[in-house]
Amino acid sequence: MKILVIQHKMIGDVLISSLICENLRKAYPSATIHYLVNDNTTPVLEGNKSIDKIVLFKPKEQKTLVSLLKFAFKIRAEKYDLVIDAYSKLQSWIVTFLSGASRKISYQKAGRTFIYTDNVPKLEFPATNLGLAIERRLSLLEPLNLPIETIVTPRLFVSETEKEFAKTLFERYKNDSNRKTVMISLLGSDAYKTYPLDYMAKIVDFIGLNYDVNLLFNYFPKQIEDAKTVYELCSAETKSKITFDLLGNDLREFIAIMNQCDLIVGNDGGAINMAKALEKPSFILFSSWIEKKSWATFEDGISHTSVHLKDFKPELFENKSTAELKKSSQELYVQFEPELVIPKLSSFLNRHIKLNNPQ
Repeated sequence: MKILVIQHKMIGDVLISSLICENLRKAYPSATIHYLVNDNTTPVLEGNKSIDKIVLFKPKEQKTLVSLLKFAFKIRAEKYDLVIDAYSKLQSWIVTFLSGASRKISYQKAGRTFIYTDNVPKLEFPATNLGLAIERRLSLLEPLNLPIETIVTPRLFVSETEKEFAKTLFERYKNDSNRKTVMISLLGSDAYKTYPLDYMAKIVDFIGLNYDVNLLFNYFPKQIEDAKTVYELCSAETKSKITFDLLGNDLREFIAIMNQCDLIVGNDGGAINMAKALEKPSFILFSSWIEKKSWATFEDGISHTSVHLKDFKPELFENKSTAELKKSSQELYVQFEPELVIPKLSSFLNRHIKLNNPQ
């Protein structure tokens, strides 16, 4: 059997949808499994033996309808028996429709059911603490009735060489090995997903002043000015615990660095999803327009905890669409004050690291 799994776009999506490949490998050990992803996401798949080939969806293939059709016919030439479309948008509809596969599975969407042999209802509410992002992906396997115990946790694979690299890097930056290291997911991928900088400084300061830790800032190089703003707003004591520029040069180096940390706190995004795949405890700050029920994966109040403005002020969300919430995200962020976050953050940290001056 030859299988293609499709998941375009973001790193977190690609990582979570790799669960489909892992379960297919477990159920069909001799199958050929290909995974179609955007070319900037492949580092999260390195070392994953469930995937025989990564099929790259490059920007040049997305520019025009003609280039997309040429790409789709390349897929058709592979003669797949089964296509599972976890992305389910225009680009993947075209690729799947032209794939020639005898069986095609995706989410049920009005006007698109003719493309697929199996249309799976898209879950609206999570049934477990896995979160909708994971439950929805796993639901795409249900038509196959796989005779296995389902794998539910995405995994990242870190080589011994990468582990040694991170350990050496921490030593070079004089990261105190007697303390636990907290990675701070300092900034979101854009302003709509970034907790206000002055508020984030208060969160970082709370950790630095109250806990015996190393603090490692994580941000993209292009975000350095915002990162400096947060740093300068912190107290001198907190600054003394911050490693500001231990970033790594690429995504694999980031994964190795994250693997060397003990936990992560901060904005929702790819860093959080990768930390979870490395089995690191996480505390997440969600933007108002992001559905917590989808991305608060493995939420148990112990290893994984998150906060959303809706937890505290649900009246602000009544009769508001996602588009409306995104448009007013900055105004809503202003109301998501650190004083709302810190009690829950304190409970989380108390389970994982020690206080400076425990009573």
